[in-house]
Parts: sequence; C-alpha cells; structure tokens
Amino acid sequence: MKQLSKITILFIAATMLFSYFPQKSAAFGSVSALSAVLIEQQSGRVLYEKDAHEKRRIASITKIMTAILAVESGKMDEMVTVSDNAFGTEGSSIYLQKNEKIKLEDLVYGLMLRSGNDAAVAIAEHVGGSLDGFIFLMNEKAAEIGMTNTEFANPHGLDDHENHYSTAYDMAILTQYAMNNEHFRTIFGTEVHRAPNPNEKWDRVWKNKNKLLTGLYRYSTGGKTGYTKRAKRTLVSTASKDGLDLIAVTINAGDDWNDHMSLFNYAFDHYKLVKLMKQGTLNKIKDEFYKNKISVNRDLLYPLTEEEKSDIKIDIKLLNPKDKDWDDPEDVPRIVGTVIVKQGNSSIGKLPIYFDSEEVESSSGFWGFFKKIFLITLGVEKHG
Repeated sequence: MKQLSKITILFIAATMLFSYFPQKSAAFGSVSALSAVLIEQQSGRVLYEKDAHEKRRIASITKIMTAILAVESGKMDEMVTVSDNAFGTEGSSIYLQKNEKIKLEDLVYGLMLRSGNDAAVAIAEHVGGSLDGFIFLMNEKAAEIGMTNTEFANPHGLDDHENHYSTAYDMAILTQYAMNNEHFRTIFGTEVHRAPNPNEKWDRVWKNKNKLLTGLYRYSTGGKTGYTKRAKRTLVSTASKDGLDLIAVTINAGDDWNDHMSLFNYAFDHYKLVKLMKQGTLNKIKDEFYKNKISVNRDLLYPLTEEEKSDIKIDIKLLNPKDKDWDDPEDVPRIVGTVIVKQGNSSIGKLPIYFDSEEVESSSGFWGFFKKIFLITLGVEKHG
C-alpha cells in the first residue's frame, strides 16, 4: 500500500456564527405516487425518496432512454423512412404515414413532446437497425450508467411485455445522465416544435404535454409524461432555481403535477448548492514540496441545508514526497492525492489532486471562505 501523508482540515464552527442563518425544518409531507424520488442534478444527491427502488411499470417515461440514444447516435440529421411496423403502432401517435421520410431529429421532438409511439418505433428501427437491436442498445446503456433495477423490452413503454420495468431512482439517474447532453436538454425543455408535413401545405405543430413546463410551474425546465392502464400516471420532470437543478420522478401517481411542484418547492426552500471546492490550487498547504503546486481541476458542488453546512469536513491525502525518488519535477506523477469531502462520517465527494511544477490560480469556495472564519486543525501523519 502506498504511504500517504495526510493533512486533515477540520472546520470547527462557532455556534454563534450559524445562529445568523435562518433555521428551517427539513420535514416533508407525502406524495400521491406509489414510488417517488427527488435528486439534485450535479451531485446526484437524493433529497427525497419513497419506495424509490421498487420495480414498477413505467409507461412513456421509457422514451427518455429512446431519445438519448437517438441524440447520441450521431444520426439526428438523417432522414428516416417510416415502416409499416412504425405506422401501425398503437396508442399515442404523431400520425406518421407509411413510407414517409422524416428527419430523425423531428421524430425525437414528436417522441418527447407528443409521446408518439409510432415515432418511438421509427427511431428504434433506424438507430438500432431493428427493434430488437435497439432494445439491446437500451439495456446496454442502462447497465453502463448504473440502472441496476431496470429492463427495457420496447422503445415506448406500452404494456406489451412483462419484462419492461424500472424504478423511480433508476429513471432519475437516467435523466441525470441525459441532461448532461445539450441537444437532449433543448428537446426536453421545448414547449412547441414545428415539423414538415409531407402531404399538407402546413407544418405539423406539436405542443408539449408537460403542463409544468407549459405554464403550471415557473421553474420547470423539462419533462416527460406517461400513462398506461397498468402503469397508471408516470412523470419525470426537471426544475431549476438559483443554480439548484432538480430531477423528480413519480410512478403510479394520482396527483403528479402537485407531487412534483411540492417536491421542487421543498428542495428550493431548504437546500442551496454550495461550492465546497473551487477549481484551482489548494492554497494554505504548508508542505514545501507541494506548496502552490497542487490543484483540483473542477469545482465540487453539493446541495446542503443551512444546518448541514456546519458538518462538512475536508480531508486531503497526499503521497509523501520523502518516500519517493522525485529528483526532477517530471518524475512526479500527474495525480498525487485525493480531496475527500465528508458530511459527518459519510463521504459526499472526491476529487483527484494534480501536481504542477508551475504555480496555478488559487482555489477558494466554501473551503476558502470558512478557513478565514473558523479555527483550523491541521494533522499530519507520515503513514496516513
């Protein structure tokens, strides 16, 4: 095992200081859904859950997977020929016509805004080569991003297979993954889309079925609705306020619009996105070998209540230069340690620490701010 020198920076908060922050109860009532989850987009922190890992039928929120696979295929500008199979798909439709040619991008808009099952099959056949080929891609992507309680059997969510299910949590992490794609985010948050109509003089005009986005909730940034007789109402939606990006999922809900608004309002009232570490050098490191030469390459952001801020601890673990043959800066490895951020005894984030022989821009954020106010306890262990 590599020998480490460990510098532990423990923020000891003065009770008086935190008395200036407003104290709010983090209690939350109930939702109508049988399963629900609320997560923060950047960190993935679960802010609320109710039977979030219970496997259930999911209806048309399935189409989030269909959409992101289409977007990632690199074929969005290609023309798709609508097959007899796609034309004959039951349920909600964008009324594609046999053998018409339509741009894949327009199909994805029709899929997400109007929940077109015919669009889902046309997308699947074009992107996957066949319906079965696309189902393989769906399950491959699910495994890749950690959807451990999910199996896809179709691209639309109809109740035509028994082995088609997911969980509220799995659908949340799928949406978290998809929202990292700018093209997907644009489609997800579009209220109205126009697409050419091959047999008419006027365009097709599709208005998003997500009422949160189209007027019900001012902070809504997107979403996908779903319903089948067996799944009942399902909904995935996103919202943003003051830099806090949220994802809510409900499955089998009697009052999903209000469920989502209540969840979002709860989070916006109680959590703020705190910059625990800022990209740049780790200043205040006293070891002469590392001083002004180690850095993190991105910000570390995490949602916290005011009460939780006093329970944050940052551990910095560095390779011990005394145990290494580093005669030249080029001998030093690129990664020389890890920043571990803890909330109480739980690790909530990690960042690699990079070595650079040149001085780099100074880091601050939550860490830098509280170092100026709180007592700092430094502990150095040769074998950490």
